[in-house]
Amino acid sequence: MSKSSDVMPAIILVEPQMGENIGAAARAMLNFGLTDLRLVKPRDGWPNDRAVAMASRADVVLENTRVYPTTAAAIADLHHVFATTARTRDVIKKIATPRAAAGELRAFAGEGAATGILFGKESVGLSRDDVTLADAIISVPLNPDFSSINLAQAVLLVGYEWFQSGDNTPGTQVLNEERPANKDELSHLFARIETELDARGYFDPIMSRKHVILRNMRNMFQRLGLMESDVRAFQGIVKGLSMKLKEKNNDGDRS
Repeated sequence: MSKSSDVMPAIILVEPQMGENIGAAARAMLNFGLTDLRLVKPRDGWPNDRAVAMASRADVVLENTRVYPTTAAAIADLHHVFATTARTRDVIKKIATPRAAAGELRAFAGEGAATGILFGKESVGLSRDDVTLADAIISVPLNPDFSSINLAQAVLLVGYEWFQSGDNTPGTQVLNEERPANKDELSHLFARIETELDARGYFDPIMSRKHVILRNMRNMFQRLGLMESDVRAFQGIVKGLSMKLKEKNNDGDRS
């Protein structure tokens, strides 16, 4: 068996009908680090110029593409195979969502097992004989009133789940290296605001509620999750609001 670091699922397109769809599938594959593309009896032959144009520089996928006369030949070296199909009622096999299948594929990869995923032709999908060759089925949960997706979309969905199952990118992250404001910076901002409000008699009519108002203000700012630049910006705003209004020079309006 191969090293787990080298194992990725092969994408097997069974009797694809259009070069454009092969190219789009290749592009989707490379988006998620998949490069093992296998074709079974492509209708328009191989190589295909339309596939190259549609692949949008996914050359590493197209250059390594292999063509096979039968599905059985295309999967002969694989240990575990999934078949993508929407027709599952008359098939007695385990059915998994793309996410669940991705987890299983990762587990097989950890064991060094070679895996593959079958995709059928654009018009009718996989035949029953092709599905029979698979160990399990991948069925994509879709809107039951409109569940039709094209070949490249199917490859994209499965490839995405495969990639995500091994990706450690944080669910949320800050887009720059700026740090959050610390409590001292926030305290100075609150004190500045309170001072300026006091100077303008804001609390005079409602002095009994001053403590509650300031507490609510602090809670509001704490919820905002301000960065250090945000505090500086607020300090500038408060400074601008506290400046005396310049008297307008109306000399130019005199007749």
